[in-house]
Amino acid sequence: MFSLELPIDLQAALAPRLEQASQRELLAAAGEISARYRAREPGTLLLRSEEEALAYALARMPATYGAVSQAAAWALEAAGPALGEGPFSLLDAGAGTGAAAWAMADRLPLSSVSCLEYSPAMRALGSALMRESGNAALREARWQQADLTAAPRLEQAGLVTAAYVLNELPAEQALAAAEALWQAAGRFLLLVEPGTPEGFGLLRQVRERLLSRGAFLAAPCPQDGPCPLPEGDWCHFACRVQRTRLHKLAKGGDAPFEDEKFTFLAFTRQPPAPRPARILRRPQIEKGRVSLRLCTRAGLAGRTVSKREGPRYKLARKAAWGGGFPEEE
Repeated sequence: MFSLELPIDLQAALAPRLEQASQRELLAAAGEISARYRAREPGTLLLRSEEEALAYALARMPATYGAVSQAAAWALEAAGPALGEGPFSLLDAGAGTGAAAWAMADRLPLSSVSCLEYSPAMRALGSALMRESGNAALREARWQQADLTAAPRLEQAGLVTAAYVLNELPAEQALAAAEALWQAAGRFLLLVEPGTPEGFGLLRQVRERLLSRGAFLAAPCPQDGPCPLPEGDWCHFACRVQRTRLHKLAKGGDAPFEDEKFTFLAFTRQPPAPRPARILRRPQIEKGRVSLRLCTRAGLAGRTVSKREGPRYKLARKAAWGGGFPEEE
């Protein structure tokens, strides 16, 4: 699995701040934040101090960046001509310290960036980091306070993102916030949540709500009908992110990387291009054949591709969990 890492200019902006902080206190705060995110209890994730915001950037920013970057890559490929031409304005809701905006800036040309974040400490750190970016749209980003629990009327933007935000809200508030985000999206909405049954369950409800409001689903699903997954199963993917020395200490391990599991949905205003089947699990590669579990236009399917199938077998050998795979004609 290919490893993602934070952009060089973001790493350069973070490094001196991490070096100047008390390592003991920073790692203690990072551990507590990671525990809160694993628990995902509503109302426990608001970060109030500069130290907590910096600890969040250490513990969570790489994984959030990686998940949004990977989800965006698949979603933008699936959206095709429905996305239109750039540059694009971006609205990132529940921005934290800005990881999603950095990820989108690496994927698309941006004309402007607006970040909405309730916590003053997170806004202060996120805006300071962006001022050191080599990307003009990030350097000039506007940071504003916003409370998504009130389902506010948001400013319009071509692209709207919200990562690891909706599952912090009670279910009805989350659905109302998702509608507000969709209303703000001129062309494209990307939602990313933890790759847990709870994260998937919430996005499954969002999927039904926004499709009923006229949205087109670009990814990851190859069809707009009811989700075919049975009760107890959930759709999620993984990305691998590089760890720095401090990041390894904060996570309590020696591995040079971590695998972040996430689930996502991408919606467009215009119909997307025909979508390939989506690979739902890691391909099983055996001698002379590859077994795939797919979500197809017709529903769930298992496919075994043998060496005799030539070009299709080569595609299957290179296929990755979460990627697309062309359906048989």
